[in-house]
Amino acid sequence: MKRTTLFRTPLAFALIGAAVLAAAPTHARVTKIVIDQTTSTGGSDIPYEILIGRAFGEIDPNDSHNTIITDIGLAPVNGNGKATYVASFTITKPVDMSQSSGLLWHDVPNRGGRITISNDLRRSHDVGVSSAWQGDNSGTAGSRATLVPDYASQPTPISGTPVSNEWVKVPTLGGVTGKIIGRIVNRNTDAAPLLVMGNPIPYFPADVTDNSGDTLTTILKETVDGKVTVGAVVPNSDWKYCGGGTFDAPTPVTVLPVQVCIKGKFDPTKLYQLQYNATDPYVLGVGTAAFRDVGSFFRYASEDDEGNPNPLAAGTGIQKAIVRGSSQSGNFTRHLIHIGMNQDEAGRIVHDGAWPLIAGRRVANNSRWGQPDGVLELYQMGSEGPQWWQNYPDRVRDIKPGGILKRCSETETCPKIIETFGGSEVFALKMTTSWVGTDPKADIPLPDNVRRYYLPSSTHGGGNGDMSDPTATFSAVSCPGNNWGRGTMRANPVPSTQLVNRMRVALREWVLNGTEPPPSKWPHMGGNKSERTLVEATQAAMGFPSGVPGIPNSIFLPENFVFPIFDYDWGPEYDHYDATGNPTNEPPIIKSVIKMMVPKVDADGNELGGVPTVLRDAPLGTYTGWNITAGPSDPTYDGRPFHAGQVCNYVGGMTPFAKTKAQRLANNDPRPSLEERYGTHQGYVDAVKKAADNAACQGYLLAGPDAAAMGAKCTMPSIPAGFPDDWVAVVTQAMNSNVCASNGGNCGP
Repeated sequence: MKRTTLFRTPLAFALIGAAVLAAAPTHARVTKIVIDQTTSTGGSDIPYEILIGRAFGEIDPNDSHNTIITDIGLAPVNGNGKATYVASFTITKPVDMSQSSGLLWHDVPNRGGRITISNDLRRSHDVGVSSAWQGDNSGTAGSRATLVPDYASQPTPISGTPVSNEWVKVPTLGGVTGKIIGRIVNRNTDAAPLLVMGNPIPYFPADVTDNSGDTLTTILKETVDGKVTVGAVVPNSDWKYCGGGTFDAPTPVTVLPVQVCIKGKFDPTKLYQLQYNATDPYVLGVGTAAFRDVGSFFRYASEDDEGNPNPLAAGTGIQKAIVRGSSQSGNFTRHLIHIGMNQDEAGRIVHDGAWPLIAGRRVANNSRWGQPDGVLELYQMGSEGPQWWQNYPDRVRDIKPGGILKRCSETETCPKIIETFGGSEVFALKMTTSWVGTDPKADIPLPDNVRRYYLPSSTHGGGNGDMSDPTATFSAVSCPGNNWGRGTMRANPVPSTQLVNRMRVALREWVLNGTEPPPSKWPHMGGNKSERTLVEATQAAMGFPSGVPGIPNSIFLPENFVFPIFDYDWGPEYDHYDATGNPTNEPPIIKSVIKMMVPKVDADGNELGGVPTVLRDAPLGTYTGWNITAGPSDPTYDGRPFHAGQVCNYVGGMTPFAKTKAQRLANNDPRPSLEERYGTHQGYVDAVKKAADNAACQGYLLAGPDAAAMGAKCTMPSIPAGFPDDWVAVVTQAMNSNVCASNGGNCGP
């Protein structure tokens, strides 16, 4: 594939560096840090410690680096005319920074979860920083006052134990109101919470005692492709805001999530959509700027304004930095780069590398009433504007051409990027638009600074890697999202562990030493020798076999299969390119449905076009990046019928092969059985070895001296300290598995 080059010249770097050093003291920044707790930790051959603290910072509303922040001009300011924040952080570092490698991994918390770097990176003497960004902090139930800890603004170290999550205190617009929606689904209770992705919707009604301006509507059916069957409006006399209880005996609304009490009970066959007047929006973009500023401080500053030393400035300090986020926080990583915040207020690059994992979009963290916890269910933000890296036209949505790297390429602050993802990001998290655009006719070329790796037939975040006989057990999965339901297929075991391990080594060496990573590999509309592995989302185009047990052809109908991007109209006060501003259309108008492309599959239903991976290439069944939501006639049904028969949000599945040919024929299964494929347990082990060799020889699996001793074909002279020899791990697992291990090691009778 042809790539577009982002030019950086030594002279340009020199000029920028000189300007930065001169300008840095005049810019808003982290003004103070407080270390609340220091503890010793292991995981390395040198002493490590963990520091938990808080960063106090200022944002200049008039600085060009910040004007993209929605409502920054309306935010309350301090005596210096700056908007302020307090952000938590966690540092994992060598006790003696002179022993540090100089590489910082800046981790993006997922819904507030604190992160410390893994032992393999500690063995490499790297430094980790986890710092907050999500200003609504909706992952923690509580009143507005307790979404961040009571000690947030305390200027001295706390006496107790810090809270276990990352949080950021951002400005709010007191008294500002606007319409938002909440959706209640699959409930048969007297009271139901207003949730987004299982967390509280982070905004209170303007008046919890009066619902007269709000509307609760029943929805009888919604299809995956956005066709909505509207039912009746529930009279305002028949529902009220509550903290729980019942309609006749509600409890007061004091904490999030706000609940709705209804006369009688909610009907689980209906979805209830509430349009209500909310109050006090967060200036969410300040959280993004806080993440930028914390990363910049620990990379560049020697001390804060009060003379407190930067604990990472000793020794050689931080020479290079990588921002890394998974799922929601991977979406944030893409968002950070798109809005130009890989450049600090002094004009310096903040992160030399970036790694968005399993992230198919950008997070909704810079609009009024934004809900960063959203997962792209109907009427949720996240796919507005360009989702592709380089400048490319948006031929369907009628917005200007652009790309995520547009701003950083203009300022020469783009990082080296590795992105890794799999099947669920395609089928539910709307990934493929970033590959082919909104009018899919050709592959969008990758820029030189981006590498892309697709893990075929995998679930969100990868499975547990199980190689045991899949016919012996059944493990059902719950569908993620807002009270969605359960899947009909068992859990997908295809692991992401080995690819993630390999890419962690690759990105580290690319950023530190300029070593090229393995070639990008993902499904294409036009690949080598005109091979096409990215096709329309139909059973025929995919080549998915009919008759696979438990997979009805109806799942492939457009109303059930593949969550598309919707061309929403959020109203005239919303910037549909940058996903900023005030969305006044709630719910938004659906102007059109973007055509989605998906990977082609082989005769087993397993995906083509991604990186070679052992469990996919020596399969025990059909692995899918999607699952089917259970209905009343399914064994896994759990009383949540609304989405029955549709894709089970963003979770994968597995349908195992029959063990014997006779069993296959009895079930009319079109896929060869384990007996026909492998014959014996040793035949399966040999297939795993072949698949592991293929992955290692192409550069996608770590294989070292131990693998060489076991007969691996392609190995490295050594593997970085702390990293596993994954070739050995998967082959040993196959040898110890129970696949065709009984009956004298034969798969058949």
